[in-house]
Amino acid sequence: MIEKLTLEQKVRLLTGADTWGLYDEPAVGLRRMVLSDGPSGIRGESWDDRERALNLPSATALGATWDVALAERYGAVLAAEARRRGVDVVLGPTINLHRSPLGGRHFEAYSEDPLLTSRLAAAYVRGVQDGGVGACPKHYVANDFETERFTADVVVSERALRELYLAAFEDTVVEERPWMVMAAYNSVNGTTMTENALLASPLCDEWGFDGVVVSDWWAARTTAEAGHARLDLVMPGPDGPWGDALVKAVRAGEVPEAAVDEKVRRLLRLAERVGALDGSEAAAPPVVADGPAFAREVAAAGTVLVRNEGELPWDASALRSVAVIGHNALAARTQGGGSAHVEPERVVSPLDGLRAALPDADVRWMLGAVVQPGIEPLPLGALTDPVTGEPGIRLVCRDAAGAVVLDENRRTANLSRLGSARLGATTTLEVTARYVPASGGTTRLGVAGAGTAELSVDGAVVLATTLVHDGEEFGGGLVAPPSATVPVELAAGTPVDLRVTVELPPRENADSGVTLVVGADLATADADTEIERAAAAARAADVAVVVVGTSAEVEREGADRASLALPGRQDDLVRAVAAANPRTVVVVNAGAPVLLPWRSEVAAVLLTWFGGQEYGHALADVLLGLVEPGGRLPTTWPATEADVPVLATAPVEGRVAYDEGVHVGYRAWLRTGAEPAYPFGHGLGYTTWSFDHLAVDGHDVTVSVANTGTRPGKHVVQVYLSRPGSAVDRPARWLAGFAVAEAGPGEKATVTVPLRRRAFEHWDGGWRTEPGTFTVHAGTSVADLPLRADVASP
Repeated sequence: MIEKLTLEQKVRLLTGADTWGLYDEPAVGLRRMVLSDGPSGIRGESWDDRERALNLPSATALGATWDVALAERYGAVLAAEARRRGVDVVLGPTINLHRSPLGGRHFEAYSEDPLLTSRLAAAYVRGVQDGGVGACPKHYVANDFETERFTADVVVSERALRELYLAAFEDTVVEERPWMVMAAYNSVNGTTMTENALLASPLCDEWGFDGVVVSDWWAARTTAEAGHARLDLVMPGPDGPWGDALVKAVRAGEVPEAAVDEKVRRLLRLAERVGALDGSEAAAPPVVADGPAFAREVAAAGTVLVRNEGELPWDASALRSVAVIGHNALAARTQGGGSAHVEPERVVSPLDGLRAALPDADVRWMLGAVVQPGIEPLPLGALTDPVTGEPGIRLVCRDAAGAVVLDENRRTANLSRLGSARLGATTTLEVTARYVPASGGTTRLGVAGAGTAELSVDGAVVLATTLVHDGEEFGGGLVAPPSATVPVELAAGTPVDLRVTVELPPRENADSGVTLVVGADLATADADTEIERAAAAARAADVAVVVVGTSAEVEREGADRASLALPGRQDDLVRAVAAANPRTVVVVNAGAPVLLPWRSEVAAVLLTWFGGQEYGHALADVLLGLVEPGGRLPTTWPATEADVPVLATAPVEGRVAYDEGVHVGYRAWLRTGAEPAYPFGHGLGYTTWSFDHLAVDGHDVTVSVANTGTRPGKHVVQVYLSRPGSAVDRPARWLAGFAVAEAGPGEKATVTVPLRRRAFEHWDGGWRTEPGTFTVHAGTSVADLPLRADVASP
């Protein structure tokens, strides 16, 4: 096939045709292929809210399950979604490490441990590719932060690189042969990753990778240097550093044509695997009966119960009244921000879930504290397009002369990343809708975006303002746009007609999108009054659920966190509610660790990550004991920020120095001796367990556990190694294997955990094994390991 193509035809294939698609080539029977975000759902080729997708729980939720079989099913569900959406390659999994808890994108990665990360990622890739869809592990390598990610140089020792950051990718590549790998933005030891020798070794020569290396979007910067490297595909297109420039470089002898041929060969190999070449056919997708049910299952399986003073599970028949409190209880985040975002058909909030599960109880919501200042989009179920009568809003875009550029129904009042190229010469946006409020009283209606905005209610102008956005623009839209609101008196169930117009400011890039949100500020009183109202509601209820968490500004792609504290007055809220009702359960809706200074003052604490579209149903399942909270911590949760041994993510003079070497995550905590709030691997359940026996047969570790409680349960048996008196600078302990055990009340379960050779090895210019004896530990977390035995090194 390659011989049939001219140099120009070959080079054309090596840059995307557009943002998500690759070029076709009729001369060799190649159709267009489509790549798609994201790791937790298949968005397809558009940010359009009308393109609905299954929103699965985040990677940290999956990481918290410690369940390899579940991760494979997760990949299979994504494969089925991809085939449904016409997608050939899923841009995931994200398998960078949680080096610092400040990492802004950790919700998209699994864990602070390379073994746990690699086992889950490998299973995910297996599930995706068995469904005839390519997987694309990312971001290779050491992209464990967001600050200055385009330019930062990671300075890391070869040993730490091999034992941690490359190790997180190694199992996936060696065992599952992903069809694509994404090169990261950052540099490693002085060379940007799209040109780095690490793309060739160990990725290809040692691990046997024969797939396509794609640049992260806009990561490729050079023609000849990237042309010589093991980079195959530049995204997005049609512009980039290759194209005509690469043709000229080949003809000038700066890049050998043989290198271009090899890149094309790998691209055609991908096409054959996904069925994009004439005569080839992708594997049949797996049959997935119910994606939302699977999302609900994963969310519950990844929920981590870290504290329970005999409070949970609740008896639904005994509950007459429940106070549900918190911004995130009504407007819960179910996914992280940035390229992982998809538009689900529905989102079940904690309030929705508890009301559905407790139809005979009085379940009341109070705001308590704002997570992020601004407005929440008006709910779809309360909005009607005045032109068609269907759910949603009417959007009209006009140019400077008043001519209509776009006139359509949209199924959300949150028009983030609106349009891009579809906006054309648009200078004015107009949104109209009939809104039926669920509750009456004073409501602060408003808009968020950029430009001169006007809001009318039933024909009367109630707000006129100019909103100026001076922050980051990402992915063709505004991140955290400014907002303005005005108090409006509404009556429950009485419709009002809304009209919003926005005159857009000049756009530097005609292809960039805009954001417009029509919504309401949930806060109707000052912060102290909101907390007092919440405490009063809790005092009057049988039990209280406080849902706290982060915001789209705190955890997102493109920025790291400045603090581990919960935003706003949420800590004050929890303390006030706990003082009012001793049966207070706190639910933490965050994708990565946050500080919980009140954790000893409440009856129970659940960590739920970003739980996907069925989050509220899964939470109700766990609170009422219909499902076991099956999660264990995939990353250490600190008690204070000052205790965190590896914290900084910001480059210094353009460099991020990984000076801690192999001591990352729990390994670093063990080294410093500081005590976290909750250690790596920790998690409780609704039954109790005993660890009865550990036996070592060769390098297979067999552990027997018994369910000593009164109900069925799940337990994650964790096996660690240590090497007392080692001549090598090692962690005090390191994860060597794990397995999920399930048993009924009074029953025993036995699991076998193989210890692979690599668990004993360290990198010293090659993989070496220190001769002698290692100690095997087994238990419930890195800090609770009651069983041990000695084992000889292989």
